[in-house]
Amino acid sequence: MRVSAKADYALRAMIEIAAAAPHPIKSERIAQAQGIPFKFLENILVELKHADLVHAQRGAEGGYWLARPADMITLADVIRVVDGPLANVRGSRPELVEYPGAAGKLRDVWLAVRANLRAVLESVTIADVVQGRLPERVEELTWDLDAWLSH
Repeated sequence: MRVSAKADYALRAMIEIAAAAPHPIKSERIAQAQGIPFKFLENILVELKHADLVHAQRGAEGGYWLARPADMITLADVIRVVDGPLANVRGSRPELVEYPGAAGKLRDVWLAVRANLRAVLESVTIADVVQGRLPERVEELTWDLDAWLSH
């Protein structure tokens, strides 16, 4: 899986917003805290606002805050807003792809990849990351030394 800069920045922004709760946080502060280019962040925040993941208010007391509790927003929710589906094959959903002959089972591989992405990204919430804890099943995946090796 390739995590786009946009998805990475969106997740980091959501985490900063959650960490600032219950107070709104300014976009400038988010950009500074996470080293995100400000103009890029502004565009991402607009997308998150349109998707009802964050609320915004202008002015001295304004800023951004989560539209629902951090434990009700998964990493998958955020990624889907900024990048679309978690897994696709040449722009199509895996279940819609068909391969002839010997490659026929490849579709099942893509379905399994999507299922595993969902198993992680739909089980980890913004609150989990802010609180420095992951679901046990996800944490266990990081214990595998092979997870730390670049392939």
